[in-house]
Amino acid sequence: MTSSNTVVSLRQPDEIDDPLTAVLRSGARRLLAQAIEAEAEAFLAAMKDKRLVDGRERIVRHGHGPERLVHVNGR
Repeated sequence: MTSSNTVVSLRQPDEIDDPLTAVLRSGARRLLAQAIEAEAEAFLAAMKDKRLVDGRERIVRHGHGPERLVHVNGR
């Protein structure tokens, strides 16, 4: 009696084994990035009227405005 064992490797979750899946995943990533960007812009627009005591905007996008000098009290 001869027995033949075949080892079948399982597909890993990060592996893409067909071009259609790769296209769909990259499209989904792009759509998600656009949705997050739109959400951030809507939030900033809604908070535009919130100001600090000195008149500057209270909520700004990190890295998208003029650089500010940060003062730490007590140091």
